[in-house]
Amino acid sequence: MTKIDIISGFLGAGKTTLIKKLLSEAFTGEQVVLIENEFGEIGIDGGFLKESGIEIREMNSGCICCSLVGDFGKSLREVVDTYHPDRILIEPSGVGKLSDVIKAVQDVQAEIDAELNSFTTVVDVTKCRIYRKNFGEFFSNQIEYAGAVILSRTDKAKPEKVEEAVALLRELNDKAPFITTPIAQLPGKKILETMESSKSLEEELLAEVICPECGGHHEHGECCDHDHDHHHDHEHHDHDHEGHDHHHDHDHEGHDHHHDHEHHDGCCDHDHHHHDHAGHHHADEVFTSWGRETIHTYTKEQIAEILKQLESDSSYGNVLRAKGMVAGADGEWIYFDMVPEEHEVRNGAPEYTGRICVIGAELNEEKLAELFGVA
Repeated sequence: MTKIDIISGFLGAGKTTLIKKLLSEAFTGEQVVLIENEFGEIGIDGGFLKESGIEIREMNSGCICCSLVGDFGKSLREVVDTYHPDRILIEPSGVGKLSDVIKAVQDVQAEIDAELNSFTTVVDVTKCRIYRKNFGEFFSNQIEYAGAVILSRTDKAKPEKVEEAVALLRELNDKAPFITTPIAQLPGKKILETMESSKSLEEELLAEVICPECGGHHEHGECCDHDHDHHHDHEHHDHDHEGHDHHHDHDHEGHDHHHDHEHHDGCCDHDHHHHDHAGHHHADEVFTSWGRETIHTYTKEQIAEILKQLESDSSYGNVLRAKGMVAGADGEWIYFDMVPEEHEVRNGAPEYTGRICVIGAELNEEKLAELFGVA
């Protein structure tokens, strides 16, 4: 089955740079076909891509998402039937609507041996405000329908400019992951994983604190009469490629998510009597989660001090878990993990953006935001 990935974005946003990186680092060993359409202009950097052994079907006679929808389906069939590629990259016109491109693929994928895999928009962080003003719905549509948003030139823009751009774009899409780390600092496979949708920190932490067998919560170090596999599957989630419903249930704005779970003292008996016949939990404890994405930088010492505060000061709430990956002031990335009376701070690989998540009961959102400096 051929995977189809759409990479959209306005002219000059950095799509070519992204495609080159994916070809050299993420798609190695795959046969890749690029379908490229720049609204009547000569195909972008065709020489480089042809030298890489990539077959190119340039469609320069019109726009993929308007006048060429019919021909596009025919071209897609030809590419699949002729080359049987592992992956097709579609780079639509910079002034097209992403929703139209998604629909064009959906309309023909049932008839060919291919499926829509991801749809990503690249945005120049220094131009998003003026583009939104000047190009209106064309710009907004590319953001609204993106499964992932990659911000380019974040290494050249001031932090406040990046934060302003993220806030503006979040108004249009509050579900998709936003890659704010410069892509030169990220491995291509990490970028692809994010494009294809990675788990939110909230999902990961809830998987750790909620027993998958009995649905209960066990304190750190408690035993249970069955094997727990708390190693998380970081493989990619399936997308529901019908417009907005991308299943990226991220808590990007720091809002509380309430999760009803039954608390158990000691080990599980596994009779599962704590569920009624309708499958509902009889909860006597409500967990909430608070999370933020941030480009803020920290030192290891600052993070360690924050975790000590969470452990010792009950005014932040009853903190059950805290976890995050944030940019370090020295250029390294800092990973932290906290359970009651125990925490770890270490260096790790660059993440697509800084992410923080806290899970517990009666969390004080404002104080947490202030503590992490993201108020």
